[in-house]
Amino acid sequence: MKTDNKPWFWIPLLNFASGLPYAVIISVSVIMYKNLGISNEDIGVYTSLLYLPWVIKPLWSPFIELNGTKRKWFLSMQLLISLAFLAVGFTIPVNGFFMMSLAIFWVAAFASASNDIASDGFYLLVLPENQQSFFLGIRSTFYRLSLLAGNGLIVLFAGYLEHKYGDNTKAWSYTMISVGLLMTFITVYNFIFTPKNEINLADNTTQNHHPNFADIFVTFFKKKQIGLVLAFILVFRLGESQLLKMLSPFLLDKKELGGMALDTEAVGLIYGTFGVAALTLGGILGGIAISKQGLTKWMLPMFLAMHLPIIGFILLAFFHPTSIYYIYAVVIFEQFGYGFGFTAFMMFLIHVAEGESKTAHYALATGFMAMGMMLPGMLSGYIQQYLGYQNFFIWVFIATIPGLILSRFLIFPKDFGKKSEEV
Repeated sequence: MKTDNKPWFWIPLLNFASGLPYAVIISVSVIMYKNLGISNEDIGVYTSLLYLPWVIKPLWSPFIELNGTKRKWFLSMQLLISLAFLAVGFTIPVNGFFMMSLAIFWVAAFASASNDIASDGFYLLVLPENQQSFFLGIRSTFYRLSLLAGNGLIVLFAGYLEHKYGDNTKAWSYTMISVGLLMTFITVYNFIFTPKNEINLADNTTQNHHPNFADIFVTFFKKKQIGLVLAFILVFRLGESQLLKMLSPFLLDKKELGGMALDTEAVGLIYGTFGVAALTLGGILGGIAISKQGLTKWMLPMFLAMHLPIIGFILLAFFHPTSIYYIYAVVIFEQFGYGFGFTAFMMFLIHVAEGESKTAHYALATGFMAMGMMLPGMLSGYIQQYLGYQNFFIWVFIATIPGLILSRFLIFPKDFGKKSEEV
């Protein structure tokens, strides 16, 4: 079947293959280590360090930009990720599993970051610009669906196995092996269905001007408003970076510790059902909104939609409602707002990458975004232990204010992201 001109055949699972490893490495690992007896402080520090490959990926993104096709890169990296997850599964029952599994996750994280570079570049090269804003919502949705497949369905599966075997070690070992097999299937699908008509950078530049490694960095840091842009990228997720690290521990911790006392299966069920639906709707509506009216009109509303739901977690921490439906309501509110709001941030990163060397420049932008996630996340466990969950969520909400302020000073084309009319 010819799929080269049918983005619906390849965009969903290509972005799913970017999000699922990220979810497992950054988020599912938090729940896994929590249920295997690791402390909040160690979870915050060590799982946040797994962000480092996404922070420093700009250092090797020019190599991917200038050598080979993006398709070969992302297929190779997805295969390596599959093998790494299988290895984690076999490591969990072993003595000293914590550091061993972290080392394997580290390899998977580098492969996942490289997969992101290649996949993002492939999207920018293969899909016409006038389709990118519409499919941005689809990309965002399937990327976030993959995160929820990790935080929801995979966690739900692990919780089911915990109850079935009464042994968390066996449950998580089997879970990680299953995730490795799932990634293998996705890799094979992407091998079959992704377009093969990619234009190499070498074929797309003039004979006398091939961007080299240094040129790529120099041109990035000469972009308009680059200081303000980088500051915004670093602080946009300042609150979220801390929220995401401590949200699962909050839902799992006992009430005497300030948590919600849910079991693993309940956490997976919440994020894997209503959360999925809310996120999907939010992401699709976000992409449609920007494609119709442009990024300028929607930047502020989407920023607020993404961060105001933190208030819901503040209320949960203070009132500890006994009904799980209150937790459902907060999660639905948060997931819809995230799906809707994060679309604007992704579109802004595409704006930052505009021009020559899109793949490498997009990787640079997302590398700074990852730094903004890693550093606050490393401290989140200590901040939570010091403040308690109630004050921690208040602090997280306050931490969103710098990004809001900086967003008002950004300048980009009024209709950027708006889908051009078909002639």
